[in-house]
Amino acid sequence: MEFDFPTEVLEEGEVKFLAPKLSAFVSSRQEYAPAKAPVFYNPAMELNRDIAVLALQAYQRFVNRQLTICEPLAGCGVRGIRFAKEVEGVSHVIVNDINEKAFQMAKFNVSINKINDRVTVFKEDANLLLSSYAAPHRRFDVVDLDPFGSPSPFLDSAIRAIRDGGLLAVTATDMAPLCGVHLKACLRKYGGKPLRTEYCHEIALRLLIGSIATVAARHETSVHPVFSHSTDHYVRAYLIIKHGAKNADKCLSEMGYILHCFSCLHRETVKGNVLLGYSSKCPECGGKMDYAGPLWLGKLWDSHFYMLMVEEFKRKKLKCAKRIYKILTLIGEELNGPIGYYVLDRFCEKAHLPMPSAKTIVELIKGLGSEACRTHFHPNGVRTIMPARDFLKILRKAVGLNSDDEIAVESR
Repeated sequence: MEFDFPTEVLEEGEVKFLAPKLSAFVSSRQEYAPAKAPVFYNPAMELNRDIAVLALQAYQRFVNRQLTICEPLAGCGVRGIRFAKEVEGVSHVIVNDINEKAFQMAKFNVSINKINDRVTVFKEDANLLLSSYAAPHRRFDVVDLDPFGSPSPFLDSAIRAIRDGGLLAVTATDMAPLCGVHLKACLRKYGGKPLRTEYCHEIALRLLIGSIATVAARHETSVHPVFSHSTDHYVRAYLIIKHGAKNADKCLSEMGYILHCFSCLHRETVKGNVLLGYSSKCPECGGKMDYAGPLWLGKLWDSHFYMLMVEEFKRKKLKCAKRIYKILTLIGEELNGPIGYYVLDRFCEKAHLPMPSAKTIVELIKGLGSEACRTHFHPNGVRTIMPARDFLKILRKAVGLNSDDEIAVESR
């Protein structure tokens, strides 16, 4: 099949597919090629798709049944085609894009991979397609939302199109609003206030999940995050959907706020829908506290699901294996860690200290009998329940200074 724009044949996972030749649509490296091409395809998201294959295979093992999958925002269709070819136990995949050229390219890619019997390509508005599968006996086992930007416009219809016990996978690439650069945009799209802190990527993920939980509750449905990650320019969450008003109420009880002091870097969490009764004054230094939320304060990972993913990772050969191994290893350390993390760069800058390694700090904290671990969110991040003032003492000790000395911390 011929297209009226430059294309090239690529390989990813076990799939060969036709995609726009991205270099033909930009004149400089600063331009974002996927957005310029007539059909959306982002090669930088191969890692995302590799992890998605692992997650869907883990889910299939988890529920032990044949899966029906919907990818309502497909672009050239590579994600859905990979699910059909690489995930065992998939009975049918629906791939959809309202763009005529994307629709034709996805059909071509399904054909050259010889999976026409298991993949159907649609050209519909994504919400209209999902809504047409909202009836109880038509719903999907898995819906994968991977939009360009925010997934918010598609959450209602996606949740309604998933069966009880089904899996919702969601990507958000609009990190500027989620990380506090565009506050009003985050409030509009996700219903929560962001915060520009050193651990803003975890806040971004929790805002995303909190938004999904709130939308699900309107349909008397709950969400149970089983795997999440923050990578490059996006955050990604995998959530099991459970029907029932009691489940929804229990889910909403995991919502709340993160309070943060920019003077001494103290932080704490508050569960509930309101901040009434909580002072805006930091209990440690008396500085002004700011907040993020409402957002998700529950777990970001399920230990059993995580182990299933690790097992699948060992079985499959993936191009991004080295990076996935690092992500899985770090997540394995932080599975049951506290909310938020300290970033060494930020603390050392404020206290005028040279920066030790995260591994050194973790070992020092553990040596004192307290829990600590690294995090995949930041290469210099450390999760610990230790108060910020004590964490600063640990930093001083790590660089050979007297940890009992008073620590002068600059204001913001």
